[in-house]
Amino acid sequence: MNCYLLLTFMLGIPLLWPFLIATESSETEKVKPPEGRHFRVKRGWMWNQFFVPEEMNNSFHRIGQIRSDLDNGNNSFQYKLLGAGAGNLFFIDERTGDLYALQKLDREERSLYTLRAQVIDTTTGRAVEPESEFVIRVSDINDNEPKFLDEPYEAIVPEMSPEGTLVIQVTASDADDPSSGNNARLLYSLLQGQPYFSIEPTTGVIRISSKMDRELQDEYWVIIQAKDMIGLPGALSGTTSVLIKLSDINDNKPIFKDSLYRLTVSESLPIGTSIGKIMAYDNDIGENAEMDYSIEDDSETFDIITNNETQEGIVILKKKVDFELQNYYHIRAKVKNRQVDEELRIYHSEASTTFIKIQVEDVDEPPVFLLPYYVFEIFEGSPLGSFVGTVSAIDPDQRNSPIGYSVTRSKMFSIDDNGTIFTTNPLDREISAWYNLSVTATEKYDVERISGVPVYVQVLNINDHAPEFSEYYETYVCENAASGQGLFF
Repeated sequence: MNCYLLLTFMLGIPLLWPFLIATESSETEKVKPPEGRHFRVKRGWMWNQFFVPEEMNNSFHRIGQIRSDLDNGNNSFQYKLLGAGAGNLFFIDERTGDLYALQKLDREERSLYTLRAQVIDTTTGRAVEPESEFVIRVSDINDNEPKFLDEPYEAIVPEMSPEGTLVIQVTASDADDPSSGNNARLLYSLLQGQPYFSIEPTTGVIRISSKMDRELQDEYWVIIQAKDMIGLPGALSGTTSVLIKLSDINDNKPIFKDSLYRLTVSESLPIGTSIGKIMAYDNDIGENAEMDYSIEDDSETFDIITNNETQEGIVILKKKVDFELQNYYHIRAKVKNRQVDEELRIYHSEASTTFIKIQVEDVDEPPVFLLPYYVFEIFEGSPLGSFVGTVSAIDPDQRNSPIGYSVTRSKMFSIDDNGTIFTTNPLDREISAWYNLSVTATEKYDVERISGVPVYVQVLNINDHAPEFSEYYETYVCENAASGQGLFF
């Protein structure tokens, strides 16, 4: 019962407060009466401590009363109101001193008005009291909802951040009087964003409450509500949204989606030619997705380089291939991230690998001579149709096409389909000691497949010429010359 009386008393204080009397201290002073007689009078203003609630709907709201303690109620005193707001915002009953508000007031626009009061004796027209200032305070009501002034909010936090990681702080402002009860005391709550985020109710600090994977979802919209009056009934609220983006960490390694790639390479391709592409996928982005490819075996024949724009692996020919020697290759390639932080190395314990089967395509190659050049010898004076030598070419392809031969730019030699070279004219070493021939081999199944080889024929000397003097000689001898005496030319 005592508690109930105490609660009733406490709740009643705000209602009775405007009617509690605060009396201006009295003092005595000498005043001169109309007839010149001197006597001492006691003077003093009496009024309530004036408060007017903001946003009052009635246009003639009584605030309180201003009166002099000399007023005996005989209607001989006249009260006047002076100062900013007198007459348009506030009105005073000249006879009673009752003070009224004429229109609705807004504490957020102006919370205090300073006015002056004057009381006149209507019989003499003189002031009964000295002019005095008083204050009208506009008391606050909860008429302003919280507002977030720094919108829009956006924050970035690394994916997989641990619980409790700070994301961002949001702050709302309430225009109501912070000293008036709980009108401007705010509480923050999360309307959308659970279970990944939480908010501290009194500070507006948003924290992570559950680990998040950017590869599953890279951004979240969180809706925050701020309520005044610490959330009690009648509280006003405001909301804001926060866009929270997850930044990438290198928590994914590149992986080949295909376990086997099939490529082909022509045996005629030059070294350095690109023969195909392979592709690994990394769910990370930016630098965290950069990767390098390599070949684990047979790195002498093939190599892989990385296209930094597409992150594809380009397989290139490092050494010429020959279908007749090896018609396919089976190699293994691997891929790994270019940059890996030590604390994230657990995600990259093993490199991803794949197999590449490279089929060598046969090319219809021209005939190939067994020697790069041929040198033959034959004696001069040999009869027509004499054997000079034999050249030989083969078809390097699997079908092994028959080969036909021909001699170009020569009237002295001919060749048959077996590659045997014969003379067609007599050879004279003294006319020409060497012949440079060009022998052509042509596939009979594909006459466009042609190759040539140089053939050098040396004509050997035989003793087919008697000695001859280079000029005609005449000799002279003296008559009676002795035996053995020389001749004269």
